Amino acid sequence: MNKTAIIIGATGLVGSSLLNYLLKSSNYTKVILLARKNIEIKHQKLICYQIDFDLIESYKDLITGDDFFCCLGTTLKKAHTIENFKKVDFNYPLQFAQIAKTNKVKNFLLISSIGANSESGNYYIKTKGQLEDKIKELFFHGTFIFRPSILKGHRNELRLKEKISEIFLSIFSFLLLGKLKKYRPILATQVAKAMYIEAQKGLKGIYIFESDVMQNIE
Repeated sequence: MNKTAIIIGATGLVGSSLLNYLLKSSNYTKVILLARKNIEIKHQKLICYQIDFDLIESYKDLITGDDFFCCLGTTLKKAHTIENFKKVDFNYPLQFAQIAKTNKVKNFLLISSIGANSESGNYYIKTKGQLEDKIKELFFHGTFIFRPSILKGHRNELRLKEKISEIFLSIFSFLLLGKLKKYRPILATQVAKAMYIEAQKGLKGIYIFESDVMQNIE
């Protein structure tokens, strides 16, 4: 296979792991990384572009390939304002997806969130659900949505609430059975692995994966 992957959000917890999978994979001969900051990563098949995410349309010619991996995301706390949060978690991913569709990118793989629902009263969950709805409407050959629970892994920044939730849920995860299994914390590396594996299957349609399902993808 001589596929081209496009990835945004490659410096995040899941994105950095996914980038390693893509670079090691013999299925991809080119990996296009689009980032807001310069990334000091060198690899023979990696092409890094530092772009202005407020001018995404200006870079539309760069968004060509087979599989688009969207690992972009922030938190309300880090964004400081609802407007900034929506820009990163909704506007940017949707703009990239729309251009990818126009440029005939085959598959779109999106990291969303557990409980994503466009009708939710929680702004974070609602925004994630709204993005999912818009991505589905683009009708890529394959649309793959990943809804992880609390992510486990080393972060460069401390997210105290998430860390406390991770510890609490990890301790009591054995109590999360049946429909509650999807709320168990999951390793970011496992989410990345699931994204990579699903992109290789050539499936057509819309697929949603929650943490309990991703845990079993090998």
